Amino acid sequence: MKQIGKIGLTFILTAALCACTQTVDHHGKTPLVEVGNNFLYKEDLQLVMPVGIAGEDSANFAKEYIQNWVEDVLLYQKAEGNIPDNAKIKDLVASYRKALVVHTFQEELVNQEVANSITDAEIETYYKQNTSAFRADQPYVQGLYLKVPIKAKDLAKVRVWYKKNTEDAVDKLEKYGISNAVDYSYFYDRWLPVSELAQKLPLKELDTDTDYLNRKKDVEVNDTAFCYFLHVENFIPQGETLPLEYAKNEIKEILINLKRVDFINKMRADLYKQASDKNKVIYYKNSNE
Repeated sequence: MKQIGKIGLTFILTAALCACTQTVDHHGKTPLVEVGNNFLYKEDLQLVMPVGIAGEDSANFAKEYIQNWVEDVLLYQKAEGNIPDNAKIKDLVASYRKALVVHTFQEELVNQEVANSITDAEIETYYKQNTSAFRADQPYVQGLYLKVPIKAKDLAKVRVWYKKNTEDAVDKLEKYGISNAVDYSYFYDRWLPVSELAQKLPLKELDTDTDYLNRKKDVEVNDTAFCYFLHVENFIPQGETLPLEYAKNEIKEILINLKRVDFINKMRADLYKQASDKNKVIYYKNSNE
């Protein structure tokens, strides 16, 4: 839980002591201020306090937040008492709640029923039929990346290990990285866009030469503080088709969206039929007809 500074806490406790003393069940919470049976609690304020804030900053934040809360409540009460057609507002709220409940229910069903019904065979079929939609907009690589302080021990061993895709070498790097690495990424089992690696390495070629990592599989660069190691095991050039394992999640979302409308329409039709069969839907004939 975020902590409130000493001055902020003093302000809060003072506000709480000034609060109305009427008997109200606050369910274990500490009231700070009451406006027309609406309460703001210390626990609610603590949830919105910025991390690390203290002292006078904490007190000022608490004071401003409470002031805004009080003004919002007063404005709402003023507005509620001066809306000429309050029934219309209630109808709009009810309509919005109905739409929100139905949408949430439908999405839950879609996620449960449709998502779980999509097979790997369907995904692969869609992939084969739409390969042009999965062209790499930049190079992608599989491999390993390591960043260590320039004065770290055993760098000579790292220079040997990072170039090898063997269980022994990877195991040694992982153990080494626990104690020495500032950043370590193992991505032999997934594809990363080169732009993501370009943000990690001080190597301008990654921004200017799209085929650089296809020619140079092992990269070591330094700056004044760190050594950076990158081994490229596999490379996909820009414009080539991305592998199925990379596109799988995207394809699944596409198939879910394609099936969503049919699923919802079928569910609505089924509900209507079930209700009709049980005589729960009653149509009244218009007397003017």
